[in-house]
Amino acid sequence: MTERFDDWQPPTIEERKLTKWNWMVQGVEMLKLGKKTDIGAFTYINASNGVTIEDEVQVASHCSIYSKSTIDGKQGPVILKKNSRIGSHSVIMPGVTVGENSIVGAFSFVNKDIPANVIAVGVPAKIIRELKEGER
Repeated sequence: MTERFDDWQPPTIEERKLTKWNWMVQGVEMLKLGKKTDIGAFTYINASNGVTIEDEVQVASHCSIYSKSTIDGKQGPVILKKNSRIGSHSVIMPGVTVGENSIVGAFSFVNKDIPANVIAVGVPAKIIRELKEGER
């Protein structure tokens, strides 16, 4: 992590209100937020069935993370494992785990688990390759 996280402090998160960095959570009591996380502006997190964002996770701007879908009725906790990175405008659906160090490319739709140490992109997201040791 870069020096910008040296003085990282947990954000103040209020139900359905924009944070200082302009992202929002619904179901805030079910959100577990790790240390040195970075969540981009205009990201929406529906944590009503549990969302865990582990340490050093980066979520780019304009993402949507759903633990409950009103479209198809799916529900389930979402877990973003340590050092995973989610590209801008991506959607993470209920019951999905993104593995440690994995990268989800911008504009991806993630409706199945992504294992550790891979890059996944697309609609729906598919693994395109494994990360090399120096890329993690």
